[in-house]
Amino acid sequence: MPQLLVRQIEEKVVRKLKERAGRHGVSMEEEHRRILREALLGSSVKGRSFKDHLLAMPNVGDDEDFSRGPQIERPVEL
Repeated sequence: MPQLLVRQIEEKVVRKLKERAGRHGVSMEEEHRRILREALLGSSVKGRSFKDHLLAMPNVGDDEDFSRGPQIERPVEL
């Protein structure tokens, strides 16, 4: 497979790439490949994984809809 070497990248760009790769749990090289693939071929080539979708969700804190009330203990007969 061909290789691509990119030189003279701004420090800010490298830092952002490193952060993005960390969020997605991949190497900087893999994140770079994904960005190029999506930019040039479109996102339909390779869909995002379930993990990527979960990681992209913002943390909105606790939600009352999913909170559990106090547990009421009751005897169990076997």
